Amino acid sequence: MADKPDPTAAEAAADAHLTPALRTPLRSDAFALSNDEKIDGIEEHFRHIMDLLGLDLTDDSLKGTPRRVAKMYVNEWFRGLDPENRPEVRLFDNRYDYHRMLVERDITLFSCCEHHFVPIIGKAHVAYLPAGNVVGLSKLNRVVQYYARRPQVQERLTRQIAEELKQALHTDDVAVLIEADHLCVMSRGVNDTSSSTITAEYGGAFGEDEKLRSEFLRLIGK
Repeated sequence: MADKPDPTAAEAAADAHLTPALRTPLRSDAFALSNDEKIDGIEEHFRHIMDLLGLDLTDDSLKGTPRRVAKMYVNEWFRGLDPENRPEVRLFDNRYDYHRMLVERDITLFSCCEHHFVPIIGKAHVAYLPAGNVVGLSKLNRVVQYYARRPQVQERLTRQIAEELKQALHTDDVAVLIEADHLCVMSRGVNDTSSSTITAEYGGAFGEDEKLRSEFLRLIGK
């Protein structure tokens, strides 16, 4: 059987290209367990949570819930924690000589509040100014989804996406705007279902040129 990867090295590979303030908080042994081992452990703990709540785990509707939740956490909701799922952003020569703004708007965003572990649901809008290279459009969506699919705060998520795009596209001329509803606000606490949260990050020319920023906001309908 092959040795497990060194957890310190694995942790360093996750968000090493980001500044420490932008990295998702992870322990050095975050990847010491396999996904199957994590699912088994989460299943056991979630079963205990349900038991403490007084739920009847012999009921047909409930008995499979701990396993379902565990698989959802590892394989879906939090798959962005695993650096193996980091999308490869392949660049292509800008042979079209296109140098105006490229915008991918209304990217579906589903994340999870790291304070209460309830959903964050919204849209992300990203833009960049092509230089010598362009990128396949779906890769922009995949970058958004990779960082969204982990426990998050919206401010950090916005900056993580922007920094990833800067590195991948070899340009600082990047804009990211996220508008989202937080179920921690909507379904608990103040129970406010009418408010939403908007965060933005502007790099390079987008931060320096007010007209360029205004054009970006106009193109995404803001």
